[in-house]
Amino acid sequence: MRLRNLFTPVSNMSTEQLKTFIDANEEGSYTLLDVRQPSEYETARIPGGKLLPLPSLDDRINELDPEKSVIVY
Repeated sequence: MRLRNLFTPVSNMSTEQLKTFIDANEEGSYTLLDVRQPSEYETARIPGGKLLPLPSLDDRINELDPEKSVIVY
């Protein structure tokens, strides 16, 4: 699966908008995707985030559920 086929471009979210989205949606109904490097992920992360570093994203895109909204940070 190619990245372009999975993602529909949307506007950026502020941290407040993200918190509102997370509070309003059931955990597991969306994917919180962290595309940073493992060392960055270990230093600080949003609970529930799935780490798929950007350089490996194209090779691992099949790990994402295409039926769920994806929030990338």
